[in-house]
Amino acid sequence: MNRLWVQLTAAFTLVILVAVGAIAVLINRTTGAEFRQYITHSEMRASGSGLQQLVAYYERQGSWQGVESLLGQGVIVSGPMGLPMMGVGPQPGLPGGRLDAVLADAGGRVVFDSTGKLEGRRLSLRERSRALPITGSESNTVIGYLLLAVPNRPGPLGTLEQQFLDRMRRVLVVGAALAVGFGLIVGIVLSRSLTAPLQRLAAAARAVARGDLGSQVKVEGGAEIAEVGHAFNEMTNALAKAEVQRQNLVADVAHELRTPLTVVQGSLQAILDGVYPLDKAEIARLYDETRLLSRLVDDLRELALADAGQLSLNLEPTDAAQVIEATVEGLSLAAEAQEVRLIAEAAQDLPPIRADCDRLAQVLRNLLVNALRHTPVGGSVTVSVLQSGQALEFTVTDTGEGMAAEDLPHVFERFWRADRARVRPERASSDGSEGQWSGGSGLGLSVAQSLIEAQGGRMWAESTVGQGSTFHFTLPLA
Repeated sequence: MNRLWVQLTAAFTLVILVAVGAIAVLINRTTGAEFRQYITHSEMRASGSGLQQLVAYYERQGSWQGVESLLGQGVIVSGPMGLPMMGVGPQPGLPGGRLDAVLADAGGRVVFDSTGKLEGRRLSLRERSRALPITGSESNTVIGYLLLAVPNRPGPLGTLEQQFLDRMRRVLVVGAALAVGFGLIVGIVLSRSLTAPLQRLAAAARAVARGDLGSQVKVEGGAEIAEVGHAFNEMTNALAKAEVQRQNLVADVAHELRTPLTVVQGSLQAILDGVYPLDKAEIARLYDETRLLSRLVDDLRELALADAGQLSLNLEPTDAAQVIEATVEGLSLAAEAQEVRLIAEAAQDLPPIRADCDRLAQVLRNLLVNALRHTPVGGSVTVSVLQSGQALEFTVTDTGEGMAAEDLPHVFERFWRADRARVRPERASSDGSEGQWSGGSGLGLSVAQSLIEAQGGRMWAESTVGQGSTFHFTLPLA
């Protein structure tokens, strides 16, 4: 099965089999050799017969010189039930086997080696710890070391010793089997516990694919899996929010388009039916509705390009004061008609900024139109600019009705209005003429913020109910 928990279990089992098998083989081989070595040494210590011959030789000669004549035929192991004894030949009628022997003097230097491998060098600390110390019969001081090695072949072990080794092998086999079985069970449990969060995550992902954007998973498991769970929950929350915004956007666009279309359609129908005369005034009113539709479509296009990162910008050194002056001059007549003072303030000798001149003018116009829309007769709108670090900070302040604190975070959302009204009532100027800045598409501030952020700046707002609102934005210096 191509399942992660199966693959993890198989991996756990393979690792356990290799580890336990290697340990079992190593223990089995080492135990046999070491056990034979132990039997040989213990019995040599117990009997002492072979050691007495070596002691007698040393005391007779005064050194180990010529000891190869005694040990040249090897160490003979024989006796009942494999009990070892030293001698120069096998004991008649008893099974025996030859041992490899290494003899070293009191300083640890090898004087005889039946294998011919160690002659002339000193025994290591490990080899000396495994050797039989040879002590003098009178001085009781160490006069040499005897190291016995069992060749790689059966014997010299008796029946009891062989039975002990057989029991050890059976214990190793049973222990290895139990270890593998326990490891397999633990591997299955761990594998299922590790993959369970991933399975739940896959089920939640399929639910999202079916349209259930509110699906969430329980954050559990290791740090990496928990991080995936957090990321998935954040993704579904973002998708759910985006879906709500999409639905609201579609509804808002439909609403904003429906109103002017209804006006145009009704007016044209009335003209065709002879209710309205076909004069310039009626055509001008219909033309204004088409301009509203065109502005709404243009704003939606600007936002779509900004969201896609495809907004066309011509960034170059720009004189901020000149852009402000030109924008204010273009809106001065409309402000006078509304009896609102439009004031421009710019610090002297401002450094140029890196911006798109036309886009900057569009942002300023959107902010000023929004300020004029919410400023009553006799009020004022002020646009100013000053240097703030490595950027210029622009400010547009009005003396309008302001916004409540709970409305301020939503001011840059698309199609959002603080008064919650889709169509604001027409506001007349002091001379009784129709107000120019009533209503709006609800996209101007969103477009302005997108344009500023696309040029490397940021935009924010401050407002107090009854005192007016202030919009700030920054653009980096050239």
